[in-house]
Amino acid sequence: MLTRRIIVCLDVDAGRVVKGVQFTKLRDAGDPAELAAAHAASGADEIVLLDITATHEKRATLLETVRRTARELMVPFTVGGGIRSVDDASAVFDAGADKVAINSAALADPTLITQIAAKFGSQAAVVAIDARRSNVLQTNHGTHFEVKKTGGRDATGKDAVTWAQEAQEAGAGEILLTSMDRDGTQDGFDMELTRAIGAVARIPIIASGGAGAIQHFVEVFQPGGADAALAASIFHFGLIRMADLKQHLQKNEIPVRWPC
Repeated sequence: MLTRRIIVCLDVDAGRVVKGVQFTKLRDAGDPAELAAAHAASGADEIVLLDITATHEKRATLLETVRRTARELMVPFTVGGGIRSVDDASAVFDAGADKVAINSAALADPTLITQIAAKFGSQAAVVAIDARRSNVLQTNHGTHFEVKKTGGRDATGKDAVTWAQEAQEAGAGEILLTSMDRDGTQDGFDMELTRAIGAVARIPIIASGGAGAIQHFVEVFQPGGADAALAASIFHFGLIRMADLKQHLQKNEIPVRWPC
């Protein structure tokens, strides 16, 4: 059985890590390089840095922030936000990232996924999907989840399950799946969303949005769930210790990377 990964997310705005609820009401959490180093030392398997306003502000990723953070890390490092081309991806890799996460640009041009996968390998091409429940979309798989873009600001009219399949076929090596309904609520991961995507995915799924207790991680790693789980505020603000989380997962026969 493959080990499950615990990933810490750094949502960065103007060079600082922030965290809110459902993509709003942001509060400061600290310096990205310092937080990344602390989380890696505590046992995080990977770090994800998302420049959450780059797309909305129509600018490139803050490369100096990426460089400072990468220098602190010996674990895999994914960077997203403001990546619109292969050249943008190259710049982020040159700054120290191991993977890039693309969202709005991939929706606008799915061939970008293929181009990045062809040049850097599919394992380096992560497609981020921000999804929210919808009463408008008509699909054939129960609850409807609409993909949002531009940092969750804009609707796409696209079904999340359909888009996950398309991204996979385009060459994505991994899906970073965020439930906007659960983001920052600490009410638990959206298992209905996670399992809906998992039913069609042949590539790893990172579940994001809603972690608030150790048991939530146990639930998301059950059969039909996620391959990795991502969280932010519970780690930034010390609500859960990485060592306690991994020990509990092991006791529940969920394989994790150890030691931490």
